[in-house]
Amino acid sequence: MRFALAIVAFVAAAVMIGLGIAQRTVFMEADRVSMSAESDGETAFMVIGPDALAANPGKQEVSVSGDGPIFISYGRTTDMEAWLGEIPYESVHYDAEEKTLVTELVEASPTDEPAAETPTEPPAPTETPAPTETPAETPAATEAAPDPEALAAATPIGSDLWLDEFTGERFVTTTLDVPEGISVLVASDGLSPAPAKVELDWPVDTATPWVGPLILGGAIVFLVGLGLLASGFIRHKRSRGPRRNLPKGPRGRLPSAPKPTRNQVGAGGGRRAIGRAKRIAIVPALLVPALALSACSADYWPRFDGAAAPATTAPSTPLASAEPEETVDPEAPTVEPAVTVPQMERIMRRLAVFTSEVDESRGTEAAAARFVGPPLEARAANYTIRGTLTDHPLPPAIPAAPVTLTLPQQSTGWPRTVLTIAKNADDETIAPTALVLVQETPRDNYHVISQTALVPDTDVPEVAPASIGAPPISPEYKGLVMPTGQVAAAYADILQNGAESTFAPMFALDDSDLDEALNAASRKKAAEAENPTATLTVSTSAGTTPPIAFGTIDAGAIVAVDVRRGEKSVPNDGGTTGFQEGGSAAALSGFTEQSAKGVSRVSGIQLLFYVPGVSAGENAQIQLLGWSENLIQAAEVK
Repeated sequence: MRFALAIVAFVAAAVMIGLGIAQRTVFMEADRVSMSAESDGETAFMVIGPDALAANPGKQEVSVSGDGPIFISYGRTTDMEAWLGEIPYESVHYDAEEKTLVTELVEASPTDEPAAETPTEPPAPTETPAPTETPAETPAATEAAPDPEALAAATPIGSDLWLDEFTGERFVTTTLDVPEGISVLVASDGLSPAPAKVELDWPVDTATPWVGPLILGGAIVFLVGLGLLASGFIRHKRSRGPRRNLPKGPRGRLPSAPKPTRNQVGAGGGRRAIGRAKRIAIVPALLVPALALSACSADYWPRFDGAAAPATTAPSTPLASAEPEETVDPEAPTVEPAVTVPQMERIMRRLAVFTSEVDESRGTEAAAARFVGPPLEARAANYTIRGTLTDHPLPPAIPAAPVTLTLPQQSTGWPRTVLTIAKNADDETIAPTALVLVQETPRDNYHVISQTALVPDTDVPEVAPASIGAPPISPEYKGLVMPTGQVAAAYADILQNGAESTFAPMFALDDSDLDEALNAASRKKAAEAENPTATLTVSTSAGTTPPIAFGTIDAGAIVAVDVRRGEKSVPNDGGTTGFQEGGSAAALSGFTEQSAKGVSRVSGIQLLFYVPGVSAGENAQIQLLGWSENLIQAAEVK
C-alpha cells in the first residue's frame, strides 16, 4: 500500500512541478504590448496625445526611427498645442474599438493663438476690474497669413515648455511615466519632415503567482513520496527477517548455499543493488529543493499585502475620454499654473549654466536671450565696467539648486510669470536668490525680470503649492493695505525723504536698514563731505517696469518692483568735478576727465515686498523680502 501511495505522490509532484515550470515557459505571455504609427512625411511635427500614451497601463517606452536627426519632448498638452500654434502637425490617437494607433492631420487656424494674459483679482474681481490692453502694433490674426519663413524657423529644441527632451540620430528610445494631460512631441529639426515611425511599448505584468506554490507544493509532495517509499522498503525488509516463534521438532541440517564466484558478485539485485537505488533517489531529492529555491522571485508568489497587481490588458476606454464628474463649460478658458516643479527645476539648471557662460564672456546681446528689464540693464553695465576693470566682481550668480520655492501664476494664456527662490548649494553664506521670470509667448523662453537677494532671516509668507499656483493681482486691486501699483512709488518716496515720508508708517522699516543705506539725505551728506567743491542732487522715483504680484494664502501678495535713483554732482565753486579715478562709474561712462558741467549716475534698485491684505488689520505693514542695487548708467552732464 505504501508503494502505491508513493507512486501517486510522485505522479502528483511531477504534475505540480510541471505546471509550475510551464507557467514560466510554454504558457508565458509576452512581456510587453506594442503599437506603432507612421508619419505621412508631409508635416514637420507629430504629437502623441494623452489617450495614445494611456492606451495601456504602465510606463510608456517611446521609440522613434527615421533617416536623420530625431527630437522627442514631452509636456502639457495645452502648452504643446500653444507652441505649435498655426503649424500643421500629425496627431496620434488611440482607437479603442480597433485597439490601434491612428493619425490625423491637424491644421490649426491663426485664431487659435493664445490670448494675452489679463491680471485678475482674487477676492473681488468685480470691484476694480483690471484693464485689458491690446498692443496697437499687434495685427489681427485674420489680417495676414502666417509667414512661411517664421514657421520654418520654429524649433522645439531647448524650449522651456517641455518637461524634458531627448535628441539623437536615426533612432531614439526613452521610457516615460507621464500622468494624464501630457503629450509627446516628435520632430526631426523643425524643418524636415517628422521621423517615419513611432512605436509605443507598455510593459505587461508577467507575474505568475502560482509558480511558487506549485513548485514548492510539488517538492513537498515528492518528499512525502520519498518518505513513503523508504518506509515501504523498511517494512518489506523487516517482513523477511528471522522468525523466532518456530514450532518445536527435529531440525535437519540445511544444505549450505553455493558461494558465488567473484564475477557473480553484484550481478544480482542484492544489497549493493539496493544501495545504488538509494543513491539514485538522492538525485531528485536534491533537485526538487533546487527547483523550489528557483521560485523565490516575488513574481512567483501570491500577494497578501492587499496591493493589486497591475492590469495586463488595456482599459476598455481611453483615460483621456472619461466623463468628468461635473459639467464644465467647454468655452471657458482653462486656468492652470504657469509651470510645474520639475519644469521649473529644469529651467533653473539651464538658466544657471547660461548665466555663468554669458557673465564670463560679457555678451550683452547674448544675455538678452534670458534677461530683460532691470536685470538686463544691470548685467550690461557690469560687462562694460569689467571691460576696463578686470578685477570688478561678476554679477550675482543664479544658483541651479536647491529650488526652495516655486510659485507660478495661474494663467489662461500668455504672458506667464513665476516666482522662484533658490539657495547656493556651494556657499551657505550667500543669501538665497529670488527670481521673477516671465514668458511672453509660447515660443519664447522664460526671461529674468527681477533678481534680488533675500533679506537675512526673512520669512517668506505661506503660498499655495506649485500644482495650484497663485492668482495674478491687478495693480489697482484694493484688497491689500496698498495697491501693488503704488508700492514702488511709495518706497521711492521713503528712500528720498526717509522717516519724514508720509508712507513710512506703512512699511516695516525696523526690519531692514535699506532705507538708511540708500537714503538720499545720507548719501548727499556723505558725498559732499568727501568733495565739498561739488553739490550732489539725489532723486529717487519708481521704475518703468510694471509691478508683478503673486497672491498668498493669507490674502496678501508678494510684489516685485524696481526703483531708480539718480545722482548728479555739479561743481559749486566754478571749478570742475568728475568720477572717482579707477571707479566703476568712470569705467562705465568712459569719462575719466574733470567736467565743469558735472557728472551723473543712475542706480537700479530691484525690490521684493510682501503686502498684507486688508484683513490683516490696520497695523499690518509692508515687509521687504529682498533687494539688489546695481549701477546702470553714468555720464557727463550735458
